[in-house]
Amino acid sequence: MSNTWWRLSVVLLILGLMPGMSQQAALAESDYYTAGVVEFQQSIFSLSAWSDSLAGYVEIINSENANATDIIVFPESTLNSAGSTTFVPNPEDQINPCLSDPNATYYEEFLVTLSCAARNASKYIVINLTEKQKCENVPEDTRPCASNGLNVFNTNVVFDRQGVVVSRYRKVHLYGEPKNSTFLPELSTFETDFGVTFGHFICFDILFYTPAHQLIVEQGITDFVYPAMWFSQLPFLTAVQTQQGWAYANDVNLLASGASRPSIGNSGSGIYHGRSGTLTSVMRQDSGERAIYVAQVPKYTRSRSQQKRVRRSPQEIKPRQVASSSSFYMKRDYVENYESELLKLDEGTSGAINRTICQGSFCCNFDIAWRSLGTATENGSYYSYRLGTYDGWRNENNVDANYIRNCALFTCSGDSIDDCGKLLPTEGELQQSRVTFTRLAIGVTYPESRVFLLFPDTLLDSLLPLEPSQFEWSQQKPTEDSYVQEVRFALKESQELSNLLTFGIYGNYYDNECTFGVGTEEEQQDCGYRSGSAGLRILGGWLTMPLIILAIARTMSS
Repeated sequence: MSNTWWRLSVVLLILGLMPGMSQQAALAESDYYTAGVVEFQQSIFSLSAWSDSLAGYVEIINSENANATDIIVFPESTLNSAGSTTFVPNPEDQINPCLSDPNATYYEEFLVTLSCAARNASKYIVINLTEKQKCENVPEDTRPCASNGLNVFNTNVVFDRQGVVVSRYRKVHLYGEPKNSTFLPELSTFETDFGVTFGHFICFDILFYTPAHQLIVEQGITDFVYPAMWFSQLPFLTAVQTQQGWAYANDVNLLASGASRPSIGNSGSGIYHGRSGTLTSVMRQDSGERAIYVAQVPKYTRSRSQQKRVRRSPQEIKPRQVASSSSFYMKRDYVENYESELLKLDEGTSGAINRTICQGSFCCNFDIAWRSLGTATENGSYYSYRLGTYDGWRNENNVDANYIRNCALFTCSGDSIDDCGKLLPTEGELQQSRVTFTRLAIGVTYPESRVFLLFPDTLLDSLLPLEPSQFEWSQQKPTEDSYVQEVRFALKESQELSNLLTFGIYGNYYDNECTFGVGTEEEQQDCGYRSGSAGLRILGGWLTMPLIILAIARTMSS
């Protein structure tokens, strides 16, 4: 009996000495974790601007709103600049700058301070910074080095609860930044004590296969941290619109943190739970902010067959903001390259159309109905709408290009295509809606490709997207041996919209390699597309297939 008591005493002693172990086990067993993403307005850069940003970072980490968080994500390029670069430890070395370099003799003060902040708060902290690295440390990279012997990277750094640097990722797809890319693209992940493995990437990376989509396809990652300084662009690529669409299409958790300066087009943070939609998000207008947005994030099961119940954070009820060109600076897509048609909305009348618009062999079918609101205010302004189809490269200058196939209804500030992709100059009561859409449906037959991503792409005049509860999305192959996917995207029958800016399908084909129907028959066979299969015969039906899809859908719903 005394032996039994002795053994029990030892067990109790061990458990008492290691409270962290029992806490970690509980965290790992929980069906959710608590995350915070930071919308952060940075001071105008000077050599000492990092000190103000650092103080803001630490204040947020220690704030009451951040108390419950397991992980906090800060945005891109809001900490330091090229004038205050820092070395970053190799995660394999498990270095804790707070303990190993307390006087900041090797690492910069802000890196050491944030390592200590993560340790003191016992949280995973994700930051983005401008990193320096000695070229001599990467002899395999034979590219010319700068005269000072340094590479400069746009880098994510992850601290664990002890302040140890456990992950580092260097941006692959630079957006006009005078920085380096790595010799080979990096795929970076990190494990947490709450049982979740995260991947990470930065801002513009989200539009490319490597590393963002690649981490899902090749490693099965379901959770991502995503710092960004996004420059929103109408009609398809505003910040939250893109974040939510990417998370929905891939059915993953995305923790997106955005820089906050609407006057130059920066804002947009959120936490998204795949096909369930937004847990919390923000698109600031007029002025930026320094604030943390927190949500409980359901974990994915390995099989994904049993989805956890979504715990939504209580949201502060705010008056709906309507964006205007004076409240948010907006970049513009090259929509003049689209095959498009003005949607004729005769004032005071309701209507409906069923229209197919093609660019080359790529066709989109639109089934739309609307009801006139019959309202007009003196000196008021309103949007016109166009239907558009595009099959080609995104031709934004001086950045990496990706191939897209898009179908969309989008707004214009006038009747010309040159007026599209712009916000109205007026807001509030002066910004009018002429119609409310009572039916919206797009049907498309998309070609398969080696890698591609199709997602619902919507935007309201608040600069936030529709939620999955408001639309229907289906994507499937017509037959097992075909090489196309039939997609139908529609507004739910119970929904009506009068504040719509964009309703479309964004088809991202990345480099467009091994896309069905592209290239010679020999190239098609090299890509694995069998000659004479049902898939090869369906290309000629791209024009009629969307009509059939929508006709069947209309018949089933009536």
